[in-house]
Amino acid sequence: MNVSECVKLIKEETAKVYIGKTEQIDLILMAVLVGGHVLLDDLPGSGKTTLIKTMSRALGCGFRRIQFTPDLMPSDITGMTVFDQKSGEFRHVRGPVFTNILLADEINRAIPRTQSALLEAMEEGQVTVDNSTYALPKPFFVLATQNPVERESTFMLPWAQMDRFFIRLSLGFPDKDEEQRMLSTLGDETDLSVVNAVTDPESLMQMRNEIRNVFVSEHIKAYIVDLVQATRTCKDLESGASPRGSICLYQGSKSLAAAAGRDFVTPEDVTKIFIPVLAHRVSKAYKKRCALR
Repeated sequence: MNVSECVKLIKEETAKVYIGKTEQIDLILMAVLVGGHVLLDDLPGSGKTTLIKTMSRALGCGFRRIQFTPDLMPSDITGMTVFDQKSGEFRHVRGPVFTNILLADEINRAIPRTQSALLEAMEEGQVTVDNSTYALPKPFFVLATQNPVERESTFMLPWAQMDRFFIRLSLGFPDKDEEQRMLSTLGDETDLSVVNAVTDPESLMQMRNEIRNVFVSEHIKAYIVDLVQATRTCKDLESGASPRGSICLYQGSKSLAAAAGRDFVTPEDVTKIFIPVLAHRVSKAYKKRCALR
């Protein structure tokens, strides 16, 4: 099964529970297929967690969920070293981060110290506990949610962590027809058992190799670099996108092309993912205005 066929089947299984938002689902799959992390930034009740849980079942990978709270500690994510009285030795008790898909629910409710526990995992696919390093399962990606408007008992994500998210999306509310159809699938209960696994970790890793073979011309590479460079020279932006932004545009456009059944990237692939890939990697310039009286 190639990438295009897999994406089609995953979307069909997801649609059994989650109605609409096909463009956002396409972008999430684009990131997931290359091992990218996704941040869903939206209001409560918009279906962020439901979508992630549904897609996780369709992907057929290991899944763990962490509810982020202010009292959550780093060891609650990575695990800890404990003394085993039977063996007389210390051993590492694995935390929920040791999975394929980690749902970090309301990630901005945890204190910065706890949020930083994910930095190494998101970038290097490993965690370090008490000077010992442990590799995470492959593939590994974080699907996180946060409420963008609530400020009480929340903490802004560190800039370094924001940059590690492949894309940042907002689902928005469904339209009238979608919301009416939603009552048929979610009105009484959320039955995820109807969703069948389309793939598995080994198949996802194989599809990653297929995506790597997608051709990107030198002109497209130059186009990607020009777009990222423009964010660094724009007078309305205080800071532009990092080189990681260029890499994500490069990988994402290849994934999008493969999902469309092509073995080459077009400029349209790049422009389609430009905003969700780069918007959270830049910051607007803030100009202080003084009024002389």
